[in-house]
Amino acid sequence: MEIQNNTLKQGKIRKLLLKFAIPSVFALLVSELYNIVDTVYVGHYIGVTTLAAITIAFPIQKLLVALGLLIAVGASTYAARSLGEKNYSEFKKIVFTSFSLVLISLTIVSLIIFIFRRPIFYVLGADNLTYPLVNKYVSILLLGGIFQSLSVVACYIMISLKKTKALLYTNLIGVTLNILINYILIVKLHFKIEGAAIATVLSQITAFTFAFYKFKNIIKEFHMEFSMRSIHNLVTKEIIWGIITVGFSTFIIEIEDALVTVVLNNLLYTEGGESAIVMVGVITKISMFLFVTIIGISSAMQPIVAYNFGAENYDKVKKVLNTSIKVVLITSFALWSIFMLFPNYIIGFFLNDTTLLNETVKAFRLCISLIPLTGIYYVVINYYQAIGEAKKSFLLSIYREIIVFIPLAILLVQLFGIKGAWAAYPITDASAVLTSFYFLNKALKEDFDQVGVSEKF
Repeated sequence: MEIQNNTLKQGKIRKLLLKFAIPSVFALLVSELYNIVDTVYVGHYIGVTTLAAITIAFPIQKLLVALGLLIAVGASTYAARSLGEKNYSEFKKIVFTSFSLVLISLTIVSLIIFIFRRPIFYVLGADNLTYPLVNKYVSILLLGGIFQSLSVVACYIMISLKKTKALLYTNLIGVTLNILINYILIVKLHFKIEGAAIATVLSQITAFTFAFYKFKNIIKEFHMEFSMRSIHNLVTKEIIWGIITVGFSTFIIEIEDALVTVVLNNLLYTEGGESAIVMVGVITKISMFLFVTIIGISSAMQPIVAYNFGAENYDKVKKVLNTSIKVVLITSFALWSIFMLFPNYIIGFFLNDTTLLNETVKAFRLCISLIPLTGIYYVVINYYQAIGEAKKSFLLSIYREIIVFIPLAILLVQLFGIKGAWAAYPITDASAVLTSFYFLNKALKEDFDQVGVSEKF
């Protein structure tokens, strides 16, 4: 334990950041890949209407992922601070509380979605043609959400202890199985949309089994005993609030994507029908590869910052912030270059229709034109999250998509039609970057001055 803590305190920043970033990026990628893999198979082997149904269901998947990440990121960051303070009894409370939160929240949300599925699906953009398909897909998916969230929370807690390989292997198992089972059910056995949903749930359950097999070591190391009595004694309102406030910005960032998809589905359906919904779905899913890289690297700094902040090692905190910005910009620009140069090949994985493919390529290039710069924006959000500044983190996290993008998209679609929606993306990204510069400058001048750290960055 002491060796792991010393590594977080004294280890080389780039090496530490990469050690946390690789599994973090992979975890986020896998959470998106469950839907993306379904989209690829459905797009090639079933048809456009079913592809539209999966796009309509996407916000529900994002909600389930967002709830899991809210608890996972909140627990991991809170746990890292507790470990930095050598408060091991609090760490145990965080573990018990986080798993209890997953079981309660995912069960309640899944039941609400299932009971009120008809009005919910129509609000998301379904019509009489797509509703039966969305209903089949989501009704099965709801069975796997709780398993995915439990495995994510277990793996993120292990990350706070610098045990990063479990997350990597858990997600590798999940995504590999999803690809294989989709192939068997859809291509070989000719299942329709329910085949894609079954593949996702089976892979999530298998990944969960592996994650908890690995988590047994943590249970032994900290002498934990999972029972109703332990939960009653260790789950506290203070810990619940601490997890939620720290993880809430991550939840907002994830749920914003779902909200944007719902708004665009309803806005653009009247402009371009089913094809417009498919375009939104494909652009959203491909741009996710950029976003998971940016958010994964940004969130990877959290346990390092949180631990050193808890240990009052403020010089290290500032260096981590500096290095994170450099790494996220370099990495995102490299990936962005590939997407800008070869969009036809990438989008071709999802679409067979040549006309729709060409239109999507044009829109995609415009939508992602400024995405790499948003790396600074997400680093600043995660920095404030790591040091417990929940209010600043929350305000920043709702700024990009809720405060700027949605009103702007509604306005521009009214003025310019579908093209207005695509133009809203780079304008929003430019605004988010400028705002993040203000907060970054504030962090450097005010936050560190208060604890006597030099202003040089």
